[in-house]
Amino acid sequence: MAIKIGIPRGLWFYDYYPLWKTFYEHLGAEVILSRPTNKQILDQGVKNTVDEACLPVKIFNGHVMDLKDKVDYIFVPKMMSVYEKEYICPKFCGLPEMVVHSIKNLPPLIDVEINFNKSRKNLDETIYKFGYYITKDKGKIKRAYAEALKSYQRYKDTIKSGNLPVDGKFIESNNSAISNIKNKKRIAVVGHTYNMYDSYTSMNLLNKLKENQVDILTPEMIDFNIINKYADELEKKMFWSFGRKLLGASMYLAQAKNVDGVIYVSSFGCGIDSIIQDLFERKSRREGKIPFLLLTIDEHTGEAGINTRIEAFLDMIEWRNRNEGNLSAHG
Repeated sequence: MAIKIGIPRGLWFYDYYPLWKTFYEHLGAEVILSRPTNKQILDQGVKNTVDEACLPVKIFNGHVMDLKDKVDYIFVPKMMSVYEKEYICPKFCGLPEMVVHSIKNLPPLIDVEINFNKSRKNLDETIYKFGYYITKDKGKIKRAYAEALKSYQRYKDTIKSGNLPVDGKFIESNNSAISNIKNKKRIAVVGHTYNMYDSYTSMNLLNKLKENQVDILTPEMIDFNIINKYADELEKKMFWSFGRKLLGASMYLAQAKNVDGVIYVSSFGCGIDSIIQDLFERKSRREGKIPFLLLTIDEHTGEAGINTRIEAFLDMIEWRNRNEGNLSAHG
């Protein structure tokens, strides 16, 4: 009988899940995903997380609760760094410890540390540690990881082509369909992937924009080399990987001026976002003259209020494009 490995649909899920799903399936394990986020998962996460935790951590714990009685292992890696001289958000670094201390009677966690700040030379050993939960055959593990990398690259290419991974399933962003249609709006939606691509967390934002025939652009659709180029122009190095990506995207958008507006999706209580969103707004709204909308979400956010703000923002952009083509977005 195949070993069952549970992968929660939270935090790093929208960045890396095809990599790890393919890896473990090629090793012969059965990969079980938690259900898409819903009210029950959110409520379970809120009950089983310290109050001071941000919304994405609470949701992640809810997904762990959804898996805990269904699998042999739960995949919760200790992600410290995925780029040299950069770090992942602190909640990623301490995630296995937070989960263990918040939720009782869990199956064993796959909590291997990922830290490219130490050395990429240790990558093979790190991969072997992940694979040892299924097999001790290093050759098999290496072949499985090679297939996983191919799957991961296909996933990234699919997003760049304009298909967005909402709840783990792709939806077309309408780029090819409406990019040449007059008077159609193009909106950049930015933020952490676990906020944007989780339809429950984002109040179904991407689908709502799609229904309004909006052309969507996300940071994952921008070439990473371009983002790095602009991020390198910062006065000081941004050592948070997610923050660096978002700031690089904001600098690109401010110069390219290829969108009609920016919607930034942030979770209440995120320390990094509290800094990045202000810097992002300065770059896009003040320097790029691009209309900017900040949507801050937590477990108490109501969908009706979000809908009103989105509708007003789209109406404002339409009015601005029609009547005040040269009006500054600031003031």
